[in-house]
Amino acid sequence: MRLYADRPVLRTRQLTADLLLLGWALLWVLVARAVHAAVLVLAEPGVQLESLGRSIGDTMGDAAGVAGDVPLVGDDLSSPFRSLGESGDGVAGAGQGLQDAVHTLAWVLAVALVVIPVGWALVRWATWRLGWAREATAAGGLDVELLAARAVATAPLPALAGLPTGTGAAWRAGDASAVRALADLELRRLGLRPGSEAGVDGAQLR
Repeated sequence: MRLYADRPVLRTRQLTADLLLLGWALLWVLVARAVHAAVLVLAEPGVQLESLGRSIGDTMGDAAGVAGDVPLVGDDLSSPFRSLGESGDGVAGAGQGLQDAVHTLAWVLAVALVVIPVGWALVRWATWRLGWAREATAAGGLDVELLAARAVATAPLPALAGLPTGTGAAWRAGDASAVRALADLELRRLGLRPGSEAGVDGAQLR
């Protein structure tokens, strides 16, 4: 399959489109990374909340242990501290939950910022580039008569008007030079070099 045209003008456009697609993708990857980092800043309160909750839980756990060593009333004294320690664990869990939510949001935004704009550009690029590649590859397997007929049917009027006067009548009469001129017109539209070795006897263009 052909990837690039033979003619410099179209080949330059194709190379430019390829480089622009890569640049566009790189730009949005960098934007996504910046947004990801910015959103993660929102997780800092969750980190502090988790740290506070764990600190409370550890402190109250130690206090409950000390209170539990008091003879006779140890269990009664340690019970409030254990309750506070469990509350601290709940606060720590809430902080962790907040961090998880922020991390999920950061990744969703980052992925969306890459997939949507890059996907849109990729579809447009592929439609043009792959469509051209299919046409150019198919043209390499057609004889000049078919290429000439294609040019007569689809070539822009200004391009047809640029051919010598009487080309249409000569083509209908089977004139080799007229057939060759029309076939070359179609090849130029595709950005391909005319195959000088192709004749009007059905030989394949290479």
